[in-house]
Amino acid sequence: MSVAALVIATVTTGLVAGLFFGFSVAVMPALARVDDTTFVRVMQQVNSAIQNVLFGLVFLGALVAGGAAAWWHLDHPDVRGWVVAGVAGYLVTLVITFAVNIPLNNRLDRAGPPDRLADPRAARRDFEQPWVRWHHLRTLICVAAFGCLCAALALA
Repeated sequence: MSVAALVIATVTTGLVAGLFFGFSVAVMPALARVDDTTFVRVMQQVNSAIQNVLFGLVFLGALVAGGAAAWWHLDHPDVRGWVVAGVAGYLVTLVITFAVNIPLNNRLDRAGPPDRLADPRAARRDFEQPWVRWHHLRTLICVAAFGCLCAALALA
């Protein structure tokens, strides 16, 4: 069971790291090239689409599986250290997401339909730079967490 939990934690953390990486290197740079109304519309749609059961299971399941893997490796300090580092990194990723990115998403959603905004440039300006900055940070941390879990898996 301990290896299964570690595999699940590693795969789910890797999926989230990959999603974040894709946004950092492709989605957000592409959106940087569109007009303000299109930017707001697309980000509102992404914010809505990502709120689904499958993503929720992966996103929160990584933490649960990581915690279980750490617990089951209490007697294996070489593995446990990597698991704890991976789980701690993933936890920081979640803190950034819930403290910064989600509130920014919610504020952008509350701005209303992009075609009805008096100033879509202001909505974008208030969202894009802080969201991207914090997103890049959570991406780096999540990739590091994934690397730690890969190291743990190699030792398990």
